[in-house]
Amino acid sequence: MTNKIFWELITNSKKHDEEQVEWLIKELLKIKTEEIIEFEIEFRNNLEQSYTSSLWGAAFVIMGGCSDDGFDYFRGWLISRGEEIFNKVLKNPEVLAEYLSEDYLQEDEFAPQLEEILSVASDAYTYQKTGNFEYNDDTHTEFLIELEARGYKFVPMDIEFDWEEEDLEDRYPLLWERFGENPLT
Repeated sequence: MTNKIFWELITNSKKHDEEQVEWLIKELLKIKTEEIIEFEIEFRNNLEQSYTSSLWGAAFVIMGGCSDDGFDYFRGWLISRGEEIFNKVLKNPEVLAEYLSEDYLQEDEFAPQLEEILSVASDAYTYQKTGNFEYNDDTHTEFLIELEARGYKFVPMDIEFDWEEEDLEDRYPLLWERFGENPLT
């Protein structure tokens, strides 16, 4: 699966609002197992690309704090918004001050976190292999082995923050003005 096809799937899934994750899983069930694996690789590559100190600082301001898991869910949500906003935010996280308008927040009940999108490929893979969505250790291990066989490297990611909590107001003035006193979570 090419990066282009990955982003087309994400773009099409956005049309289904709160059913986005379910729609993605149904679409992945229509394709071959190796394409599901390729989707997961593209997804993980985008997760890795967005694993930056700058983005984590922005998420921290928006949510009034941000744990490791919270940052994963935040980046999953960001990917779910599509290629254009994903790339804009990576270049300048302050874009989120305008993007996360009151109207937008009323429409997107998941903003700014979407944990469920992190497992769409593994859920589709599990269903193809077992006929149900119930988590299965053996199937999940097989899924991870398939990822490695297709060249994905599970390299532990480390991050060195280039900000301190007390610096966030100055570093992200637009986000701070919008969310500093009223974070979303």
